[in-house]
Amino acid sequence: MKYMKNDGLYYSLESYSNTKAYPFHMPGHKRNTGLLGKAMPFNIDITEINGFDDLHNADGILKKVSEKAQALYNSDRSFILVNGSTCGILAAITSVVHRGSTVIAARNCHKSVYNACALSELDVRFVYPPVTKSGVCGSISPESIRCALEECSDPKAVIITSPTYEGVISDVETIARICHERNAVLIVDNAHGAHLPFCTFGKKGDPISSGADIVVSSLHKTLPALTQTSVAHVMGDRADPERFAKYLSVFETSSPSYVLMASIDACLDFTKSCKKQFAYYENELSEFSKKMSKLEKLKILCAGNDTIEKNGFYSFDRGKIVIETDGTTLSGVELSEILRDEYSLELEMAYPNYALAMTSVCDTADGMKRLADALLEIDKKVTRSKGKQAFPSLPKPMRIRMTNAEIDMLPDLELTREQAASGRYISHKYIYAYPPGVPIAAPGEIIGMFEYEYIEMLKKSGVNIVVK
Repeated sequence: MKYMKNDGLYYSLESYSNTKAYPFHMPGHKRNTGLLGKAMPFNIDITEINGFDDLHNADGILKKVSEKAQALYNSDRSFILVNGSTCGILAAITSVVHRGSTVIAARNCHKSVYNACALSELDVRFVYPPVTKSGVCGSISPESIRCALEECSDPKAVIITSPTYEGVISDVETIARICHERNAVLIVDNAHGAHLPFCTFGKKGDPISSGADIVVSSLHKTLPALTQTSVAHVMGDRADPERFAKYLSVFETSSPSYVLMASIDACLDFTKSCKKQFAYYENELSEFSKKMSKLEKLKILCAGNDTIEKNGFYSFDRGKIVIETDGTTLSGVELSEILRDEYSLELEMAYPNYALAMTSVCDTADGMKRLADALLEIDKKVTRSKGKQAFPSLPKPMRIRMTNAEIDMLPDLELTREQAASGRYISHKYIYAYPPGVPIAAPGEIIGMFEYEYIEMLKKSGVNIVVK
C-alpha cells in the first residue's frame, strides 16, 4: 500500500470505515469484519453514500480519479471502468454508430468488438493482419485500412487492437490520419497497453498521442490494479464524450465496486510516482533479452537474436515474452505444461507454436531469472524438428447478412467435418480460443473446411476452444 496517498479514495474509504456510521445500505456484508474476518476488504466496501460520489454522475471524489487519469495519460476526457475493457469497447462502438452503419474492424479484435457490432447490427468489413510462421498476428497495415475505407460509401468507425495480446503494435498515427480523411472515428482496443506510455519502448504507436479518437486500456493487465479495472479515453471532437458516457451507463454496472475504484486511484498514483520502477523494469527486460540470445532452438519474439524488423512489425511491446517453439519437437502447450509442472512457472496462454509469458512493472528480478534459467535449460534438452507449419493466415469465413433474430433461429447443429465440407454450415455461436478471445467464427458466418481444420488443429494442440 506504499503508493496509496493519504488523500486518495482508499484512505477515504478506510477512514470512513473507522467511524461509527452503521450501514443500512448495500452491500449485504455490512462491513462486519468481526463476523466475517478481514481476509476480504469488507470494511471499505460501500455503495454510493453521501460524500462518496456517483460514478455515472461524478462531481466529487470519483471525478477527481477520472481527472487524475486524464492528466496522467494526457487525454481530453477519461473514464474509469469497473466492468473491464469490455464495457468500454461496447460503449465506444455504440456511441459512434447508428443501427446498420458500416464499420471497419481488424479480424483479430476481441469478441467484445463483435458483440458490439452484433448489438447494433452493423455492416462489418474486416481487415486482416499478416501472420508469422508461428501464428502470431502482425501489425495492421495503414494501406489495408485505406483500401477498406475506399470500398465503403459512409464508414462510421475503424476498430483495431494495438498492442495485441502478443504485444504487436500498429502504426496508429498513420491509421488515424487515414481514418480522419474519411471522417471515420478510430477506436483502439488498447487493453494490453496501459503501461506503454511510461516505457521508452512503448511510446511509438501510443494511441492517445497518435491521434486515436477513443482508446480503452485495461489497468489490471499490465499495471498494479485489481481485476476488472480499466480506463477509457476520448480525444478530439469526432467522438462525443457525453454520448460515450451515456452508453457507458448502459453497459457498465450501476453499482460499481468502491474497492475496484480505489484500486484504480492507487494504480494511477503508483504509475505517476514510480518512474524508477519503470526504469528498473526496462533494465530487467534488457537483461532477459541478452540471456535469450543464447537460445539455440527456442526463440523469443523480438528479443534475444530476433528483432522487430525481422518480423515486419511496426513496433512491439518488449514486456510480452512470446516463446516460439516452431522448429522443435515441443508445442507451445507442451512448453507451458513443462514450465508449470517442472519449474512452477504459470504462463498466460499457449498456442500450437508459441506460449506467452506476460510481465509487468511489478515483476521481480528473481522471477525474471527463474524464467530465463528455465528456458535455457529446456532449450538444451529439446530436439529440433522440421517444424510445425502454422496456418498462413486467419480464417476468413464468409458472412451472411442476417439479423440477430434470424441468427437466433438457426438450428443448433453440431459442427462436424461433413457439415463443414458441405459449405452450408452457418455458425449460430461464437467459436474462439480463450485466451485471448478472438473469434475464429462469429454468428452468421459460414464455417468451411479451412475454418474447421483450423479449429481441430487448435483442439489437438490442447488449446481451449469455447463455443457459446
